[in-house]
Amino acid sequence: MKAHVRRTSSVLFENVRIFDGKATALSMPSHILVRGNKIVRVSLSPIEVENRVGAMVIDGAGRTLMPGLIDAHAHMLMESIPLGAAMTSEVGYLHLVAGQAAEKQLLRGFTTVRDVGGPSFALKRAIDEELLPGPRIYPSGAMISQTSGHGDFRLANEHPLDLCCAPLSFPEQAGVAAIADGVPQVLLRVRENLKKGASQIKVMAGGGVTSNYDTLDVSQYTFEEMKAAVDAAESWGTYVAVHAYTPKAVQMAIQAGVKCIEHGNMVDEDTVRFMAEKGVWWCLQPFLDDEDAIPFPEDSENRRKQLTMTCGTATAYEWAKKYKIKTAFGTDTLFDAKLATRQGAQLAKLVRWYSPAEVLKMATSDNAELLAMCGERNPYPGRLGVIEEGALADLLLVDGDPIANIKLIEDPEKNFLVIMKDGKLFKNIVS
Repeated sequence: MKAHVRRTSSVLFENVRIFDGKATALSMPSHILVRGNKIVRVSLSPIEVENRVGAMVIDGAGRTLMPGLIDAHAHMLMESIPLGAAMTSEVGYLHLVAGQAAEKQLLRGFTTVRDVGGPSFALKRAIDEELLPGPRIYPSGAMISQTSGHGDFRLANEHPLDLCCAPLSFPEQAGVAAIADGVPQVLLRVRENLKKGASQIKVMAGGGVTSNYDTLDVSQYTFEEMKAAVDAAESWGTYVAVHAYTPKAVQMAIQAGVKCIEHGNMVDEDTVRFMAEKGVWWCLQPFLDDEDAIPFPEDSENRRKQLTMTCGTATAYEWAKKYKIKTAFGTDTLFDAKLATRQGAQLAKLVRWYSPAEVLKMATSDNAELLAMCGERNPYPGRLGVIEEGALADLLLVDGDPIANIKLIEDPEKNFLVIMKDGKLFKNIVS
């Protein structure tokens, strides 16, 4: 299905039940008026529109109106392209694939994403200028990695000794990753991303599953290097998020001032207590050994690392709840267009640990709170993730009650009857 943009002076949703992004239950039948890109009125009584010229009225017939979904851990340029193609194709091809994938993501009901690694600046600009449909993007720019770190995608023979004159590898040229060793280089790479318009910075603090030179147990960057990244980001009023799985990597990053941990599936309980004490965000993904796992050859080291990491997922969510950690939802889908279609299904999996209302809250108002941490670097000032007067109009009309049946979000083509982003209708199949 293709997105078809419809612009009107105002849109009136009548007879809808509201999940406002924060409440634990649906409201009484209500009426919502959108004018421009904002919600201007929420009322239990019918709303009279003074000027109906160009206005559209959508009768919700008691269906659920909820905020657009937010994916807080996305990689727009690497979501739907195979790894081999991503590492060998011209960068223009990566952007063309990503443009098509962005439209599909919007039509899955994800109206906003936080891109935590990759050259998504041009894609963001094209979407913002309405050259193509897609979600709002909070970009991080190139993932900052040490040599042999989780962002080092170079071949084993691409380690020249003459570093000052060595050509950049393709992932570096494309802006996927930035190799930085030592405080001066870390400062340089952070500032380069901020110059390009990064809303937050992503640093690799520990070993990863998809990388080839680091085991999961290693911690990456020294305290001084990590602190340099934090200081450079904070001088621009924003924050650093880090890829990390283990207690050592997570604790060092927090001590250096990092505000958000991505993954953390292998932490221990003492580390979770430390996260709670410092008020750090935890962007967790429901990584399990199931149909949504990134496929690797069974006898590969990547697969062995994946199995080790997924063993900690259930406990991580249990501790996140126990210690009331500020928890965000993200998918971290990589290199597989089929897996990308499972975005809503991955969110629905969280009912193993949370109520459906808590799941929806995490993917709307909670994720929006995390996005707002970028302060003055926020490319979309305004309230996201809620249905309130004055909030930005990112809305989904669901054919049913997702609190009673969370599986509705697994089939957005069928169950999301209206998709609105920034006050514009990208889908409307209400008869």
